[in-house]
Amino acid sequence: MVSVAELASAIATHPDTEYACPMALNLYKTPDGKDLVTQAAANTPFWVKAVSPMPTAVQICLRTDDYVGWVSERTIAAARPMPHPYSPVAIDADMIQARIPQVIAFATAAMHHPNTYLWGGAIAPNYDCSGLVQAAFAAVGIQLPRDAYQQEAFVAAIDLDQLQPGDLIFFGTVGRITHVALHLGQGTYLHSSGKRIGRNGIGLNSITDLHDPVSQVYHQQLRGAGRVVKAYVSTNVHR
Repeated sequence: MVSVAELASAIATHPDTEYACPMALNLYKTPDGKDLVTQAAANTPFWVKAVSPMPTAVQICLRTDDYVGWVSERTIAAARPMPHPYSPVAIDADMIQARIPQVIAFATAAMHHPNTYLWGGAIAPNYDCSGLVQAAFAAVGIQLPRDAYQQEAFVAAIDLDQLQPGDLIFFGTVGRITHVALHLGQGTYLHSSGKRIGRNGIGLNSITDLHDPVSQVYHQQLRGAGRVVKAYVSTNVHR
């Protein structure tokens, strides 16, 4: 067990110590546990950034995607120092393309499991749009940034007529990407969408066949596409 006091001390004396929890983590926007911003699978390495005394919570930075959020004292108590620093394995574009069938298989399996849309969701069974995309690629050892707009900036931009299975399709408003989907082929895409304009969970839609009302709504927000040609590697050498 690790106490919040020990973590607070570690920030000052050993700021680069990496930790992991044997359970999945919910990360929140604020120390009081409001507004889920992301989730981390069990044993995801992280740094401790800050400690809040009231309410007692710990701010962490995930080493896999540099995402920052607050976790509860009760959850963080199970954390342990990592025996070795996080060291991602290098992966090139050809290796990524070879794993695309597995990426699609993961996302398809997630769709067939009972689920609902969860803002901030990044672990099974409930995902948000970018959390599902990130999880599908991470399942085969390809790390991506967390949010849709970050993913859009990270991938190699392609024209829509160049779309291949495994490419990402982006939606949003002028100047801001707000939604991402995984292209399966022939204009069909898989995505996790919310209640207001989507399916409240994972489903299929199309950028070419617009008979479905959800496809129509998202087509109005279509902003572009991109191909994953590299894996995200943190550039943070210290916090």
